[in-house]
Amino acid sequence: MRKLFGTDGIRGVAGETPLDTKTIYAVGLALAHQVNHANAHPRVLLGMDTRESSQWIAATLAAGLRAGGAAVESAGIITTPAIAYLAKQHKFAAGVVISASHNPWQDNGIKVFGSDGYKLPDETELRIEEEIFRRLEKVEISEAGRPPAGEAKYRREYEEFLRGAVPGLRLDGLKVVLDCANGAASAIAPELFAHLGGTIHLTHAKPDGRNINAQCGALHPEIVAEEVKSLGADLGVTFDGDADRALFADAHGKVVNGDAVMLLAARDMKARQLLRNGLLVATTMSNMGLEAALRRDGIRMLRAPVGDKYVLERMQQEQASLGGEQSGHILFPHLATTGDGLLTALVVLDAVRRSGRALHEVVADLKVYPQVIVNVRVREKKPLDQIATVADTIRAAEAELAESGRVVVRYSGTEALARVMIEAESEEAMRRHAERIAEAIRKELGA
Repeated sequence: MRKLFGTDGIRGVAGETPLDTKTIYAVGLALAHQVNHANAHPRVLLGMDTRESSQWIAATLAAGLRAGGAAVESAGIITTPAIAYLAKQHKFAAGVVISASHNPWQDNGIKVFGSDGYKLPDETELRIEEEIFRRLEKVEISEAGRPPAGEAKYRREYEEFLRGAVPGLRLDGLKVVLDCANGAASAIAPELFAHLGGTIHLTHAKPDGRNINAQCGALHPEIVAEEVKSLGADLGVTFDGDADRALFADAHGKVVNGDAVMLLAARDMKARQLLRNGLLVATTMSNMGLEAALRRDGIRMLRAPVGDKYVLERMQQEQASLGGEQSGHILFPHLATTGDGLLTALVVLDAVRRSGRALHEVVADLKVYPQVIVNVRVREKKPLDQIATVADTIRAAEAELAESGRVVVRYSGTEALARVMIEAESEEAMRRHAERIAEAIRKELGA
């Protein structure tokens, strides 16, 4: 059972365990030792988002890596998928991103990619954890100093990769709103889209260290949707803090989430004979309406646990060429090893342009079943099936909804939250059961 790594690396409040100086330094030592096994002279690439804590965390981690025998290079402020791409392209022993993705500025995290550009397997993370705890008992921190200077060549190379992934894309005649979440996309999106033509309206692209994800970005897609409508734009794109996911808005100011993006992409890929085995891998959170729409096109949908690394694992098992999450992590393994918001934006824009239709027209037949997600802050993550009142309440909801709805109750992999998701044809039943389950969790585990 992993204690530090969640579904997306190590995450917490910057300056507090496990993101205190001593633990971060130990992470660097342990990671350097792990990559030393396979590399005589290991090189590690660092990248970070725009949080004010990212600089000192990067400096501390780099000091630990160097003390462990690894050479460290930096790409500076850059997106998470860029580090995955560059680690593989340049055969780094590992790529590390300092970011807490969609979390508020006070939080931060450490995400690690292997030399193949993929997130580390659970068993590798467990080995690193065990070594971190061993080293914490006797670690002595030398002066961390400053993080290595970011090299602009890496950002330019990544931008070239993105342009090459969707050759020939032009946005002439389109007005597009881009919400960069005051995060890592702010360093890349403006220049990337400036080369594509069209009218680009940038919002939330001025990070100050504390405004990342603040009432903007993929956490608040209604913001870009409102901007699209007020400007009379054709569509909008909004990223999260490290730009590994993207959500959209159509010309009517309606949010277009990851389910709709997967429907659009699946149909387009099937038409171009790129959809391997005629299937898509989504998660337990994807709406029943997506499954129904795909079925009409003869496309199968399989579900994986929440977390893009688990979606990817299922995709590899099934040899699938498309997968993703409702939250906007979309996986195109023929193009990239991990979810990439900027790449997703380009792919969607390309598909819309080739269709000759507007975004809302392409996904107009997606009937979304009413769905609600209730987040409950918890003091511990005790297995829910071991809590009688909670388990009984969940079973009662499942029995009443039967074939007309779904119940998914799980812990967040990155925060101290229990997430209650109910989907049903009846909105009244949906909300009633969601609140009953949430209340049962609050009474037993509420923080």
